[in-house]
Amino acid sequence: MARNGTVKELANFIWSVADLLRGDYKQADYGKVILPLTVLRRLDCVLEPSKYNVLDFLETKAPTLKISNLDPVLNNLTGKSFHNKSKFTFQSMIADPDNLAANLRNYINGFSANGREIIEYFNFMDHITRLDEADLLFKVVQRFAVIDLHPNTVSNTMMGYVFEELIRKFSELSNETAGEHFTPREVIRLMVNLLFLNDNEVLTRPGIVKTIYDPACGTGGMLSVSEDYIVELNPQARPVVFGQEINPESYAICKSDMLIKGQDVGNIKFGNTFTVDGLANEQFDYMLSNPPFGVDWKKVQEQITKEYETMGYGGRFGAGLPRISDGSFLFLQHMISKMKQSNNGSRIGIVFNGSPLFSGGAGSGESEIRKWLIENDWLEAIIALPDQLFYNTGIFTYIWILSNRKPSERKGKVQLINAVAFYQKMSRSLGNKRNEIGTGENGNPDQIGTITRFYGDFRHNQTACTPDGVEVVVSKVFDNEDFGYWRITVERPLRLNFQANPDRIHRLDEETTFKNLTKSKKSGAAAKADIAAGRQQQEAIRSALQTLDGEHLYQNRDQFEADLAAAFQASETNLSSAIKKAIINALAERDETAEICRDRDGNPEPDSNLRDYENVPLKEDIQAYFTREVLPHVPDAWIDESRTIKGYEISFTRYFYEYKPLRPLEEIRAEILALENELDGMLAEALEA
Repeated sequence: MARNGTVKELANFIWSVADLLRGDYKQADYGKVILPLTVLRRLDCVLEPSKYNVLDFLETKAPTLKISNLDPVLNNLTGKSFHNKSKFTFQSMIADPDNLAANLRNYINGFSANGREIIEYFNFMDHITRLDEADLLFKVVQRFAVIDLHPNTVSNTMMGYVFEELIRKFSELSNETAGEHFTPREVIRLMVNLLFLNDNEVLTRPGIVKTIYDPACGTGGMLSVSEDYIVELNPQARPVVFGQEINPESYAICKSDMLIKGQDVGNIKFGNTFTVDGLANEQFDYMLSNPPFGVDWKKVQEQITKEYETMGYGGRFGAGLPRISDGSFLFLQHMISKMKQSNNGSRIGIVFNGSPLFSGGAGSGESEIRKWLIENDWLEAIIALPDQLFYNTGIFTYIWILSNRKPSERKGKVQLINAVAFYQKMSRSLGNKRNEIGTGENGNPDQIGTITRFYGDFRHNQTACTPDGVEVVVSKVFDNEDFGYWRITVERPLRLNFQANPDRIHRLDEETTFKNLTKSKKSGAAAKADIAAGRQQQEAIRSALQTLDGEHLYQNRDQFEADLAAAFQASETNLSSAIKKAIINALAERDETAEICRDRDGNPEPDSNLRDYENVPLKEDIQAYFTREVLPHVPDAWIDESRTIKGYEISFTRYFYEYKPLRPLEEIRAEILALENELDGMLAEALEA
């Protein structure tokens, strides 16, 4: 895209400052200088047109006014929600190179509190002295002073791209994960389209106020695109954005963007969303997020587990806890807790990898969370995206759309959209990002619009032609129950034979309970006495077993136990229940021809080695399924109903699988022969040469 080319050129120019830092800074630390100076220069360009008015007011009018707080007046002069009282700008600072360090500190301290806080999160003050002592400060500031970053020249959207490209470069050098910081803008635009599509009537009302929240907001890309969408749709609308971010640099960049756009930067919170919810008890109209893929939550396990165990559904994680290696579902549960419960409700869009679709069997944390989402009828649609869309990973990703105010036609339904083929190759890859979804700009196909239409049409088995001309099914609509199943435990009877031959008696030596007879927790003489008594008991047991007929194979456990009891009674050897169990384990072998072992009530005992599990769709009768699918193969099986569990999973592969017949053998044989002939020709040419 032409716009991307401009962004890349600007980002590359800014990043060229790294050439000045080489040698004095490690590569991983370049961003600590480049990112805060980019933000400072952006703020400087925004305030430059009103700089004279602010300075004139401070010099001529402010001394005569009896106002303790001049901030609102100064903000009014800048036309922004921030200002700078310092007399300096980037241009005036480089005009006095001998005092640049002091002047730059004065300039930073001149910002209003909301602007100064942004720079503090970069810890940039620590680098001013370092740059000055290395004789780099003037060169670096001078390089930034020539860049025009005013919003009239570099739009907020374009600036977002620039910051993201800079962070990507920084992350590559420092071996960090760029995907933890931002999401490709075309993916965000698609999410926003899906989230707002059915709300255009509401969003076009005069003066409408809507809140938007991202619990892992990064540089604020999702918040910015959402805000822009609403304002484009209705200039009189007032979107109010909220977010929280754990990375200090991303947090600072997000706040600077919101500051310039006039948003309340107090709505952007710093810290870990799970341990310190900066917006506790708040609820929002719209929520979007792209939480880190497959990142474990071990560091916050104690706090999250405590909330889960003590608060249950009164907290954020009552539905269950996912495996420690992937906290994606924790973000979604957190967002669900911030849904409005009024008639208007809330809508959520979140990006996941494939794991939340199917990981974890029935009864696991993930399955219980899916069950909670689907049975509450919050899950509206899932869209499978192409691979290689993100900067830090080439995996397939999925957009989940959830709402507690589904339109009537979607109630009790979930739409799946298979959009993996709707992308175009990028002219130049960015990290792992080699594909992009067409936006319809600069002659590119409007693939975002196409996918949005699939969602809006809400049709089952809807087909469409992929960009390469192949007609495929792209949309399917399912009942909520279609994703559920009963996990039944299939038991088969325990069948054992018994024999007191030398080999099986010898196996008794491997039984832990039997071996423990010659161990003692005492010490000294008492321990020796215990060990001696244990050995004597072992010998007595072996001797009693040898009185049984070693050639006789018992196929009935009751008969064997009766003869065993008689043998030990005759030898006057007492057996504990644990030792008796060890003897039976040693002398027993599984035997399909043996009689069934039964409990005291005459019921068959299950053989744990033969235990199996079946997943029965919720819409099927369990007994009918069992009779049809299991009993013909194992007639003696039964269902342990006490172990039956309900589970949920969503398998895109199964739902959108299309059979492709194997190629004819003649065609394959012809290709092989053609290759052989080609190789023979190449070999002949090589020999002639």
